[in-house]
Amino acid sequence: MASPEKDGKVWRHRFMVNRKRFSGTFDTKRAALEWETEKRSVLKGGKAQVNKTCAEAFKEYGDKISTKKRGEKWELMRLAKFANSSLGPIKIAEITTAHIVAWRDSRLRDTSNGKPISGSTVNREMKLLSNVFSVARKEWGWLEVSPTKDVSRPKEAKPRTRIPTDQEIEALCLALNWPKDGVPSLTQHRVALAFLFAIETGMRAGEICSLTADSVKGSVAHLAMTKNGHSRDVPLSARALEIWKMVPKGFDLTPPLLDATFRKAKKAACIEGLTFHDSRALAVTRLSKKVDVLTLARIIGHSNLKLLMVYYRESAEDIAAKL
Repeated sequence: MASPEKDGKVWRHRFMVNRKRFSGTFDTKRAALEWETEKRSVLKGGKAQVNKTCAEAFKEYGDKISTKKRGEKWELMRLAKFANSSLGPIKIAEITTAHIVAWRDSRLRDTSNGKPISGSTVNREMKLLSNVFSVARKEWGWLEVSPTKDVSRPKEAKPRTRIPTDQEIEALCLALNWPKDGVPSLTQHRVALAFLFAIETGMRAGEICSLTADSVKGSVAHLAMTKNGHSRDVPLSARALEIWKMVPKGFDLTPPLLDATFRKAKKAACIEGLTFHDSRALAVTRLSKKVDVLTLARIIGHSNLKLLMVYYRESAEDIAAKL
């Protein structure tokens, strides 16, 4: 039996059965050896003989993998839904492509929330499913072939083209009772300022809510943690600095509070089809006229330049006016 090796605070263990390699990391040496014993006991003739269900695989993945990610909450919620779906009771050694196809088609027909599930949402869920079965195959030895391998993905939704107009920005500020006297004394005032700040900087709602008194030095806002797991420095325009001076200790908002207040204001202003995140698209579109594409990518925090096109939404009419 191979010996686990200590690597910092974890134990790494590797072994081979029937020319198939297995590897994993564990908190203790004992856990690593128990894992090897289990794998050897369920492997027979090169085929996995596992009596576990997909629901158990989803829970195992959630406990061991999802809890180490920044997107833990989203993944755990999705994994719980997978476990309660038609996939849950199926023995993982018996799961097939047909089961995944049936689940995919059922999700695309689901209108329980009042409207069909988008292809983009199902694609994200299928990516998580694929990760679960990949880990179950490579690390746990629970199956030999991933059932998601040959399943085609739904078409992605058409890219959004929506950006807030000047009239909508004004209407939203009025619905949020801003400016009343130039002093942001209420939650709705700070939400209005957060929206205006987002338009100037391209920051996400969560990033804006995370800002504190120490986050801004001079004309630069430092984000210690962003969606992609990295820090980012965002240059602030003169208008952004004016807004920050009104809330020098931060906007004192949580993402749920910001979202709920923004939705309420949007309804009061009779504005449809707009999200707070569309402010990011307006920021990218405006900033693209002032800086080169590499600088813009750095400001927004995209290492993949293609992602900028998701947010660049200048109209054909505006582009034509430049020609």
